[in-house]
Amino acid sequence: MISRSSFLAKSVARNISTNGFRRLASTKSLKETLQEVIPAKQEQLKKLKAEHSQAVVGEVKVENILGGMRGLKAMLWEASVLDPNEGIRFHGLTIPDCQKVLPPAPGGKEMTAESMLWLLLTGKVPTPEQSRQLSAELAEKGELPSFVTQLIDSLPKTLHPMTQLGMGVAALNHDSEFQAAYERGIKKPEYWTYTLEDCLNLIAKLPALAARIYRNVYHPERFLESVDKNLDLVGNYSNMLGFGQNEHLTEYLRLYIALHGDHEGGNASAHTAHLVGSTLSDPYISYSAALFALAGPLHGLANQEVLRWQMAMQKEIGDNITHENIRDYLWKTLKSGQVVPGYGHGVLRNPDPRFVALQEFCKTHPELQASPIIQLVQQTAEIAPDVLKEHGKTKNPYPNVDATSGCVLYHYGLTEFKYYTVIFGVSRALGALTQLVWARALGLPLERPKSYSMDALQKLIKN
Repeated sequence: MISRSSFLAKSVARNISTNGFRRLASTKSLKETLQEVIPAKQEQLKKLKAEHSQAVVGEVKVENILGGMRGLKAMLWEASVLDPNEGIRFHGLTIPDCQKVLPPAPGGKEMTAESMLWLLLTGKVPTPEQSRQLSAELAEKGELPSFVTQLIDSLPKTLHPMTQLGMGVAALNHDSEFQAAYERGIKKPEYWTYTLEDCLNLIAKLPALAARIYRNVYHPERFLESVDKNLDLVGNYSNMLGFGQNEHLTEYLRLYIALHGDHEGGNASAHTAHLVGSTLSDPYISYSAALFALAGPLHGLANQEVLRWQMAMQKEIGDNITHENIRDYLWKTLKSGQVVPGYGHGVLRNPDPRFVALQEFCKTHPELQASPIIQLVQQTAEIAPDVLKEHGKTKNPYPNVDATSGCVLYHYGLTEFKYYTVIFGVSRALGALTQLVWARALGLPLERPKSYSMDALQKLIKN
């Protein structure tokens, strides 16, 4: 039997660094943690190629080709996997798992963007110390260079906020460490380290960039706060938006941004970042392309469409909110040829766990429970699935995350609909940029699927 003193001695020995000082595991940096986990992933990929490269994992039907490649198993994406019935898992952890184990901000209850980023990148749960260390690192990198502030300030306030965000992110490419290193002629095994630096720099600067756009477009009279080195990423974002004193909104944004951080790789924005990144474009160019995909009405605008629809319902039925009135409005929407926004999903076949998590947040905040728009969202979620089942044209009649996310922002005073996708864009960087690091670490190739014309497809079918 090993004595307790012997066990402790071995534990201490394991925590001695090569520099001769004691290094506890909880103090390892993000980069050091990645350096530990990357070799195992590289070996796993090597084994997959060697032993299973010819294994069949699915089939391609004509409906897949004509239907936007929906459901095709055709991408490697390390950070998350979306199950139609269970919902999203981040390195195997469900959303409730993440809420239990990922560290919150000091004084807060909700997981931070930094703790989610750490999990996505490393597959490991950070300690509170590691999460705060990453917060401090991002805060140090958070200020925008002057040429970007001048660019954003020169844009007309009528230019869509997402266009401005994409332009600002692309302009940051001026200082890309990966691009500079690539031009110097670095070796492929070093690609991921410079990509990581660019990704962290970009994530760090997104709050200041997004907040500046918000100030310029909607509140030019407001003073724009600087990055506070003592705050986490979302704490700074909320503060620069002008909501720093609203602790409940700040906590909601922490949850919102962590939950929206990744949703596997097949969605339009994540796939765009991966596709452009596969050309070895730097993370700034890659993610700016992803943002322009996110700006499309079929992708990132859903929560504002939900809010407009719910507010139109509220206006029509007035204070007499009953299940029957809501049911009638749902049928009115469907019979007019419109879809019910916030319901259904391209992959999910059960209620979206992100919706459930945001609803649980609402239940623990009395001001949200008393909000007419939130009450309407909750009652609609009780009735809509049965109506949609009866309608019979929806594969998934359950609410997705958009059914509630924008309505909570509206309640807390962030009422500018067009800006909501910018918040989504700040969030989705966590997963899309994580994948760029892993694509470089694993040496993933240029993406190049095969395409067919309709004539060629018909010929292929006949043969």
